[in-house]
This record gives sequence, structure tokens and C-alpha cells, in this order.
Amino acid sequence: QCNAIKLNATAGKPPLPPRQQPQQQQDHELSSLGSRARGETRLSSAALSRHRLKMSLKRGGPPPAPSSGAAVMTTSLSASSLDQQVRLKECVKQQQRRRQQQATFIRSDMADVPVQQAAGSTLPLVLTRKKGGDDGEDGTYNPFEHRKVVHPTSDMETFVHLLKGSLGSGILAMPMAFANAGLWFGLIATFAVGALCTYCVHILVKCAHILCRRRKIPMMGFADVAEQAFLDGPPALNRWSRFIRFMVNTFLVFDLLGCCCIYLVFVATNLQQVVDDYLVTNLSVRYWIVIVTAPLVFMCLVRNLKFLTPFSMIANILMFVGIVITFVYMFSDLPAPAERDGIVKPTQWPLFFGTVIFALEGIGVVMSLENDMKNPTHFIGCPSVLNFGMGLVIGLYTLVGFFGYLKYGPETEASITLNLPKGDKLAQSVKLMIAIAIFFTFTLQFYVPVSILWKGIESKISAARQNISEYALRVGLVVLCCAIAVALPNLGPFISLIGAVCLSTLGMIVPSVIELAVYYEEPGYGTFKWRLWKNAGLILFGIVGFITGTYVSIREFQAEFQGGH
Repeated sequence: QCNAIKLNATAGKPPLPPRQQPQQQQDHELSSLGSRARGETRLSSAALSRHRLKMSLKRGGPPPAPSSGAAVMTTSLSASSLDQQVRLKECVKQQQRRRQQQATFIRSDMADVPVQQAAGSTLPLVLTRKKGGDDGEDGTYNPFEHRKVVHPTSDMETFVHLLKGSLGSGILAMPMAFANAGLWFGLIATFAVGALCTYCVHILVKCAHILCRRRKIPMMGFADVAEQAFLDGPPALNRWSRFIRFMVNTFLVFDLLGCCCIYLVFVATNLQQVVDDYLVTNLSVRYWIVIVTAPLVFMCLVRNLKFLTPFSMIANILMFVGIVITFVYMFSDLPAPAERDGIVKPTQWPLFFGTVIFALEGIGVVMSLENDMKNPTHFIGCPSVLNFGMGLVIGLYTLVGFFGYLKYGPETEASITLNLPKGDKLAQSVKLMIAIAIFFTFTLQFYVPVSILWKGIESKISAARQNISEYALRVGLVVLCCAIAVALPNLGPFISLIGAVCLSTLGMIVPSVIELAVYYEEPGYGTFKWRLWKNAGLILFGIVGFITGTYVSIREFQAEFQGGH
């Protein structure tokens, strides 16, 4: 239809005046010269008038008034030709609008397609298919076949990495979590919270697979999944795509830096307890935090993970040996379960929730593990690597929490190692081993937030100043962690605060919102919109945990500062 309009619009233009025959006689040349001059004058005026009319239509304004010199030629433009040109212009605008509506955002480095830079997103703009559905246009696109992983991991290797990423210092805080819930209520609630955390990881990975097929992208990270889901979801969420990416990265940085602060407090507290048994120092834990931070400033200047690998191996060995010896002390001379509270008052439950979330939640590493797998489809499902790994982690954490609280009762400390006998040299060696293991783990935990922050500011710094700027960033972050740890040197509320603020958001709220956005059009929310109600419940649970955990943790810090802790 648009082509027909173009032909009609061209046909409506006035014809050019006929040219003079070159064989005219010489005696008529003088008389015809004047007429040709007058015709050329009228012709040039008509051409100028047509040019002005075209430019006016392109700008969307009214056609210009014809000049007196072009009045003869412009009157030959009929009203029908003007209508056809207006219709042509509207047709072009409709085509442009359709192209803009069909456009979407994907990562160019993953999709291998030509791109145009878009100002509204961190992802380049390309023209792709209409959103909806789980597969590509041909229904055969498999993102796992397009992944370029140099050394893909097997299912067993991924299982080991999942255990290593989930089993950390949080296991030593599980007895304190049971002390804030009760022996039997903590047993049931730990399994329930662990199941919710595992299910939310399933949601995140499944949505990542759907988006990879839908947009023909081989792999995505956590922030990539969140941004693409908002771009793929309801129109009201499209404008918030950059914000959700920024929020995910921000909470990841806060979570990891918060863990670094907890590591400083943990190491300093254990060192203080060991040294005070043999030396009279009278140094508070705040001074020990500063002492521990001093060597970490230099260790964190190492920018290559390859040089940190030996420290990681030493940390794993020391942590394993220390936990085994701790179990020996914990399972000796156990009292009867009736001597412990089966359930405590609800005002303490938020501390339990924050601590368990901090201990169990490993959602920050799951996308990296899934992206490196040789068979990514084995990561989720039933049975799957995730189910086996998280099942073992939840069982081990529940075991430590249950028997740790059963052993020490109301005297349970924020770290179970602090309850070990002070006069026993083997127990003191356990504290030193675990403290050294956490000390070396600090550098590995510190690597991820530095990488996220540095990638965000690297392009804004000149090449001549990048090295000194990165070193300054690393030193500044270590000093910041030290300052926060000195200001808040109580392990219990600190662990609960990080779990409630960061991990309830990343582990429950964000995956639920991502699923709502991904399932918005296809395949939908299901019968009676059960996915909508289910995710609304998860979001509400995460928000309640966020608010109550934060409030109770702050009250604990306030009581400590006032001397009533």
C-alpha cells in the first residue's frame, strides 16, 4: 500500500514543459530564446516550490504559501496529490513505530548479532522476535550448545563447588540461631527456610533458562537475568531494568562486604579469647580488629586469584579439621532435650531468621556454577545437583544447630568455637585453626565486590591512573570494613542484620519478582493465577523478614551501646 502511495504521489507532480527541437531554424532562435528563458524561470520556480512542500511535510508543518513567481506551476498540484503525500508520511511513521515496539535488549557479546547502542539500558539494542515462549523463532535454539566454556565442570565437581560455596562460617553460628528459636521450633523452621531458599534458587535458574532460549543468549549472570526479565515483562517494568540491575549488584556488594566485616569480628574475637588465656593484655576486641586488618591491607592488593589459591587450600584444610574437632566436643556429655526450651518467645524469631538466611543462602554463586557446567540441565530438576547439594547443606546445618544448642543451651555464643573450653589446649588450637581459615577466606570473599565496583568505574578513569586508582579502591574498602567492624563488634546481631537486609532481598524477593516478569505473557500465571499468589507470598515473607530482622538487629546493637546487652 505504501508503494502504491509513492507511485500516486509521483504521478501527481506537474509535468515538465517540452523541450525545444534542436533542428529549429536560425531565424527563429532569437524569438524562441525569450520564451525558453521565461519557461526556465517558471520551471525553476516550480521545482523550488515542490522542494519547499516536501521539506514542510517532513517537518510536520503546513505547506508554505506559494510565491508569486511560482503561482502558475503550484496551482497544478491537485488536492489528491497532497493527500497521498500525507498518507505516505503517516505510513512511514507507522512502520517506524512497529520497529520500535518489536525491539528488545540482549547482550551483544552473547548473541553474536550486530547491535546499536541504546541510551536507556546497559544492554545493546537489537531487533528480535516478539517476546513470549520458551524457545527461539524456530523452536530449536538450545543455549547450552552455544556456551563457550574452556573447562566445563562435571556434575560431581559442581556439587563440590556448591558445598564449598555454602559451607562457611555460617555453620558455626547455627547453635545461636536455635537459641533464638527453641530446640524443636528451630529444627522445623530451619528445614522450612532451607526449602524456601532452595526453591527460590530453582526459580532463578529456571527463569534464566527461559530467557536464554527466548532471547537466544547462551548464558546470563544474576544481574543479567534481573535486567532482561524486566525488559521482557510488563511495560511498566521496562523503565526499571537498569535500576534492578544496579540494585542486585549493590546488594551483592553489601552482602559480601558485610561478610568481610563479620570475618574481621570473628577472627578478632577468637584471637582475643586465646591470647587472654595465656597473656594479660586487656585489649578490647576493637583493638584486635585493627591488628588483624593491618596484614589484610597488603594481602588484598593481590589482584590475581591464582596467587590466592594456596591460601584457599590451607583455609579449607584448617576449617575441616577445626569443625571435626568441634563436633567431638559438641557431642560429648549431651543433656536431655527436655532441659532446653522447645520454642522461645516470638520477639527473638527475627534473629533466628536472619542468621539462618545468612548461613544457608548461596544464591550469589549459583549462576556462576550453572554457567560453568558441562550439563546445565542437571543443575535443577528432581533429582538434581542443587537438590542433593542443598539437602546435604541443610541437614548438616540443622545437625550443628540442634546439638550445639542442646549442648550449651542459653550460654550458646555467636560462634560455637567460643563455647569450647578455655583451658584446653586442643580447644584453643581449634579456635586458632578456624580463625586462620577465616582470615585467609577474607581475601577470596573480598575479590568479588572489588571486581564489581572496579568494573563500574574503570572506564571513567584515565589509563595512566588506573593502577593507582584500583589499589586505592582496595585499600579504602579494607579500611571501610575495619571501621564498620570496630563500630559494630558484636557477631550475633551483625550476622542477623546482613542476612535480613541483603540475603532476604536477593534470595527471596528478587527471584519471585523475576518469575512474575518472565511468566507475564507466556506461559502465564497458571490456573487461578497460582504463580501470582505463590510469588506474592514469597515476597511478603521476604519483606517481613527484612523489616523485623533489621529492626531487632538494630535494637540489639542499641542495647549493647547502652550497656544493657
